[in-house]
Amino acid sequence: MAQLQRTQQRRQRTRRGLIAGAIAVAVIGGLAIYYSTRGSSSKVTTSSTTAAASTSTTTAARAAAALPCPKADGSSPRTITFPASPPNCLTAGKTYTATFVTNEGNITVALDTKKTPGTVNNFVYLARYHYYDGTRIFRTDTSIDIIQGGSPHTESASDPGPGYTIKDEGSGYTYAAGDLVMARTSQPNSAGAEYFFCTGPKCANLNSQGTYVVFGHTTAGLSVLQKIIGLSSGSGALGGSPRVPVTVEKVTITES
Repeated sequence: MAQLQRTQQRRQRTRRGLIAGAIAVAVIGGLAIYYSTRGSSSKVTTSSTTAAASTSTTTAARAAAALPCPKADGSSPRTITFPASPPNCLTAGKTYTATFVTNEGNITVALDTKKTPGTVNNFVYLARYHYYDGTRIFRTDTSIDIIQGGSPHTESASDPGPGYTIKDEGSGYTYAAGDLVMARTSQPNSAGAEYFFCTGPKCANLNSQGTYVVFGHTTAGLSVLQKIIGLSSGSGALGGSPRVPVTVEKVTITES
């Protein structure tokens, strides 16, 4: 009987040990699953947060890519290279006038914000960043009565421009003395900063193309334009250049 009791006690202890072991295994397994799931969830959250932060940073970078509108009082520093095309810097309902101060006299231009608001905005943006200050009229072509400028990097038609191009605003333009026009390559939407003035009737020779955007008209200083074209060498690349330097000392913008 004593032996039987000892055998039964051993069996009971073994049974209790097995049950305890099974419980321990179950608890450990449950904890492992819990922490594993918790870790996975944390990784997803971190990944989502990182992606969201990355998207937010990218959006902010794009918004900050363009330089802000220059100050109307002319106090912004001179800038000739830009990271992106300009934001809208025109005030609705306002009129804009550009004054070209040259060593041959002043030229006043009424800018056309109704037909060409994007082109005018670009020109005002550049002018208020003093992009055109100190640049030269590098082309005087008497075959089409134009003078051309707006190239601060190279003072030539091969200038790289401000770092971006703008879209053409319409087509079918005709050209007359006093018009202020955007210059561009033969490709559409390739204008950036270079401009030309029509100085006489031969500018109408460009009517058959009609793709150069007219964005302003001279209200004072037509005689200055004609004086500058009169300085043309009459030969050379792009029809000629001034025999003496013609400098655009500054371009100022008046808003009213």
